Amino acid sequence: MKTFYKLATFVLTMTVLTASVFAQEPAPAATALANLTEGQGILTSSGNPPWDGFSELVLIPGASLMGASSSTTALYLGFTGGTEADIGNMVLYEVPRNGDTVIKVTKVTLGATQSPSIDLASKTVCPVQPVSAANPCIVRLDTVKSALSPLYDYYFAVYFTLDTNNETISGVGQTASQGALSGWYLYGDQTRIGAKGAIPTNEDSDQPPFFLAYVTNQ
Repeated sequence: MKTFYKLATFVLTMTVLTASVFAQEPAPAATALANLTEGQGILTSSGNPPWDGFSELVLIPGASLMGASSSTTALYLGFTGGTEADIGNMVLYEVPRNGDTVIKVTKVTLGATQSPSIDLASKTVCPVQPVSAANPCIVRLDTVKSALSPLYDYYFAVYFTLDTNNETISGVGQTASQGALSGWYLYGDQTRIGAKGAIPTNEDSDQPPFFLAYVTNQ
């Protein structure tokens, strides 16, 4: 009987010690939010055209990447006007540094779709209403499960469908504090360029983008 009690005491002691060791094991550190490149500075809203039927292309230069280690990329769009943004498609093009030939095309989604309608009048989407230059609405797209490399340049392309909702939307861009991002807009869907295709050029390609505000790791 004494042997049984000794064995039971030993098992209980080991169980308590084991539980104590696991309880003291530090939890995995959460990944900190970090900018992958310098985004837009002061958010303004000037020079916005009607966006129905237009695409915006934004250059994310590999030379601007800050060195934050990440296996994912998150793109943030900023809106300063309108009630609904209807997007036809979104992609991320990878090209050689200082080049325009597409090497890789990555789908970009919001809510798992490449063609979302963003309800800018919803407090769930944009908590401060109404959306304006003073109260910009920042929308994070779904994270892209790939890293950006300084060996390449990238172009984010978003196409706004030809409808009346997109006539009144406006983006945060054309800020005087440009940061590393630059872009331009073209009529038509510029999100369907395949591998080995060429990114269309524009004389205003050194201007701050309208919608892409930040590029982060999550």
